[in-house]
Amino acid sequence: KKISDILEKSAPKPGVPADLQNLLSQHFGENRSVIEIEELKLSDSCFLPANDLTHSFSSYLKEICPKWAKLRKNHKEKKSVVMLVICSSALRSLELIKSMTAFKGDCRVLKLFAKHIKIKEQMSMLEKGVFHIGVGTPGRVKALVEQDGLCLNATKYMVLDWNWRDQKLRRMMDIPEIKKETIDLLEMSIIKLCREGSVKLGLF
Repeated sequence: KKISDILEKSAPKPGVPADLQNLLSQHFGENRSVIEIEELKLSDSCFLPANDLTHSFSSYLKEICPKWAKLRKNHKEKKSVVMLVICSSALRSLELIKSMTAFKGDCRVLKLFAKHIKIKEQMSMLEKGVFHIGVGTPGRVKALVEQDGLCLNATKYMVLDWNWRDQKLRRMMDIPEIKKETIDLLEMSIIKLCREGSVKLGLF
């Protein structure tokens, strides 16, 4: 059975924190000790309200981030963003950027994907200007963090484009490469920041 056959028959079910927890446990379960797996666990308080599939992207962001105007105004740091949105492709990133117009106001959004944009360009933009939201793919975001082009200390929200399905009906976590890069990014720094309480995770 192809995954698309199964998905066609199943009604869309919104992602919940337990889905991400299970994914991490499955991914690390085979080659990590119990203690190491404990360190990757996220309590429910690390998560923002999940999308119940009735929201547009802007209305979801307004719900999880009611104090956005204030956060945006106070953000002065270069090489960082207040909100990071992770999705499966460059095309989907552009769609999400368009659909957050009602939410973002006049804040600056940076595209963080690899298609047609060199990593050096993104690094120099982050170094020179102040950006509020970064939207992109996990591979490129991970590369920027690794190369010290993007610092996550000022990041307060990370939203995973969890429920959306592409033409083959796959969600981002159904695509092996995207799933692996997202988990790598989470493990690299996001989980630690969530456990310390500085970043909250949202599943859109």
